[in-house]
Amino acid sequence: MRLNVNIVICLFLCAEVPGIQSLQQVPWLPCMLVDEIVKFNDEGHAETQYQHRNAGLQFGHPGDSALNPNAITFLVTGSKVDMRKYIEGAVVEHQLQCEIRRYSTEGIQVRWPGLGAQDHDIWFTSTLRHTDGLFVITSFLRHTPATLTPGQADYRNWAAIADREMLTISTAMLVFTRTPSVWVGLMKQQSLHCQFDVDHKAVDLTVEWRLQRRGERTRLFSHSRRSGQREGGGVELKGIGRGDASLTLPLTKQSSEGTYVCLVSVPPLFGSHEIALHIMEPPRVSLNVDSVISLVETEKQKVVCEAEGYYPLDVEMEWFREPSGGGGGLLPEKLDTVLYSSHRHHQDGTYSLSAFFLLHASLHDSSSKYFCRVSHSSLRMPIRKSFTLIVTEVDSWNLLWLFFGSGFLLVMVATLCVMLPRLSSARTANKRKPY
Repeated sequence: MRLNVNIVICLFLCAEVPGIQSLQQVPWLPCMLVDEIVKFNDEGHAETQYQHRNAGLQFGHPGDSALNPNAITFLVTGSKVDMRKYIEGAVVEHQLQCEIRRYSTEGIQVRWPGLGAQDHDIWFTSTLRHTDGLFVITSFLRHTPATLTPGQADYRNWAAIADREMLTISTAMLVFTRTPSVWVGLMKQQSLHCQFDVDHKAVDLTVEWRLQRRGERTRLFSHSRRSGQREGGGVELKGIGRGDASLTLPLTKQSSEGTYVCLVSVPPLFGSHEIALHIMEPPRVSLNVDSVISLVETEKQKVVCEAEGYYPLDVEMEWFREPSGGGGGLLPEKLDTVLYSSHRHHQDGTYSLSAFFLLHASLHDSSSKYFCRVSHSSLRMPIRKSFTLIVTEVDSWNLLWLFFGSGFLLVMVATLCVMLPRLSSARTANKRKPY
């Protein structure tokens, strides 16, 4: 019920600004606070319970009243970092998911270099996620408590937050990507987007890219602004100066598939985004016959459907027969005599598969259409390759030849085999007689 109230408030506020479709001018965004309650069991091990609480981000100025007094309000006040300007094409009411969590600095005691920061600041993160996967943005929110309570920034001793409390916060840093998931073909150049923004000129900035694949972790790039050290490549240093840490991959191959992690750290904050890269290569489908096959009744023909060069392995191949004239609205009949080859693995990592059957020519099937349907995860719609069968009847002369002509030919050949040696002997004998 409270979440519905949040949405109604958001829609009302958005409606006051005609044509609004992004967060750029929205003063309120409904969120869910995933609060953590840490308890220790009898063995001394920490157990975390998660509590989902009604909350929201309100963009304004210190001293503003809560737009929704029934929710926990995180009042985002003036900062050089504004998460709203990085969001494009998102309709607030049904294309954005907002989640707020507490953030622990894991015991790192470093005062944030931004304006107004204090030693006892506590931290939160807000994650804005586009429901269609267009972007993910994580912001680090700094809150300065009115009273100092020792250890309240420790995850084992979080400061309690009341149901209708308002916390004034400032956005200190954000990290976001417009490519949370990427599907790309083989031998393609691909850019993985990662961008960041900090509320001050961060001297102690580190940017890294890692690849996680089959349980192994590989560092692809690392740059420290403080030391000037750089390892790996694919990221432009000039881009980092503008807040762009995007990674450009060389020509993709099967081993390029995996989870890429962009890490941006300004102590005590460590932000990261995982980007899943999937290799998708569609199959090339062909038949070993022309679009029209002409056969004589009872004749046989092997028909092969070939799917080549696809990745990943999950391909489905089927043969169907559609009677002449469309079958009177009947569904095509799936053939149950189809045989399959084994998957063939090629050097470039792609696969091939054949589906074939033995076609028996029958007058009943003349003018029928046969089609091979290939489905694959890289295809929006299955690929279809078809041919039409034309069957001609065997006439009387063909039947006579079939039953008698072939036998007569065998008799003639046998007779010649017997007579030729005799004729040759007789001819030799005649040459020896005196005249």
